[in-house]
Amino acid sequence: MIDLTLDMEQYDCPFIDTTDDHDVSFSTLQWEFDRHSRELETRMIVEGEDRSVLESGLSAVQEHPTMRSCDLFKKREERAVIKTVIDETDAMATIRANGGYITGPFHIQDGSERWDIGFDDERDADAALAELERNNEYSLESREVMAFDAGGDVLEHAEAARELLEGCRELSTVERDTLRVAAEKGYFDQPRGATLQMLANEFDISDTAVSKNVRRAERKILRRVVEALESVE
Repeated sequence: MIDLTLDMEQYDCPFIDTTDDHDVSFSTLQWEFDRHSRELETRMIVEGEDRSVLESGLSAVQEHPTMRSCDLFKKREERAVIKTVIDETDAMATIRANGGYITGPFHIQDGSERWDIGFDDERDADAALAELERNNEYSLESREVMAFDAGGDVLEHAEAARELLEGCRELSTVERDTLRVAAEKGYFDQPRGATLQMLANEFDISDTAVSKNVRRAERKILRRVVEALESVE
């Protein structure tokens, strides 16, 4: 199996258009393609920096001219869950026409979309990449030949992977940004490469506030890690 990770910029995708104009992100929970109607149904988490940003992003994607339907399931603070139906995009059609298939969830932010796709043949993968360049822009983030044993290991520990994904999805935007900056700055290293004061300065908040953000994020992630460890042999 040829496993590709792409950073895609589609010109006919309502989610990419929305994140290009609004500071929100979309992450798929579930997706299903209807071959007869050539429509993609998804359930997605939508996140914004705050409630007003989330509201503007939701309005934009619901009113987008290429959106077939968009139903709000639930909304809380800066996060919402929606069910959408859109027409098959040019990139989707290209992947499918060349024998490709989706291997991981979509994540859409800042006007681009992360795609994890697979092919059974190197030539099909090369043909799809060449065709994608005609009507889309993309960068190839990674290309790997996945051995059978590696694929089997992933399937065997799918429950552990699901737990870790859920932990990531539980993080608020603030918690996610705080963890990312803390890791990049060396806050978790021994000896520490950054202090709470340095992190506080990065976010222009107090030491106490940034400490609470770090602890909340750690608690959510570590709880899921422990649960994942129980299912890993």
